[in-house]
Amino acid sequence: VGWLWSSPANGISGTDMRRFWIAACATFGLDQASKLGVMYGLDLVNRGEIPVYPPYLLFRMARNYGINFGLLSHESDLARWGLIAVALVISAWVIWWMRRERGNGWALVSGGVLIGGALGNVVDRIAYGWVADFLNMSCCGIENPYAFNVADIAIFAGALGLVIFAGGQAKGGKPARRRR
Repeated sequence: VGWLWSSPANGISGTDMRRFWIAACATFGLDQASKLGVMYGLDLVNRGEIPVYPPYLLFRMARNYGINFGLLSHESDLARWGLIAVALVISAWVIWWMRRERGNGWALVSGGVLIGGALGNVVDRIAYGWVADFLNMSCCGIENPYAFNVADIAIFAGALGLVIFAGGQAKGGKPARRRR
């Protein structure tokens, strides 16, 4: 398990990877707590919709069998386990990548946020067979038919953070070391 915390060959300290894992665990916990709190604490599963700040924010129960906005939606076990496998492979790749992102704290946090969100949705697919979406936002007379969750926000924010922060300057202004 030590390989998860540090990578001495690439100069990554346990402290750097600890940032990654703290971000991943915090994101995962926030996602799962929000889903359980809204779905069962507020009984959204049975109520279907709860106006929070209409029309801008509603809690609207949605069972998402696909990816964002229900794309690739299919209720088969093959699709379910296929999406779980894809999420786990991408998560493993991001972990591998982050272990090489030497001294780049914001990239490590971004990677952790992405992993926490991805694994939050994986747990939903395993537990329910679908992803629990409940946030619905509309504005300016345009009604948004789609719902999303904290994990979806985290996946998007983490991916955007990786685009912005990864592969840049490491601590001390030295470029991050690249493998050839």
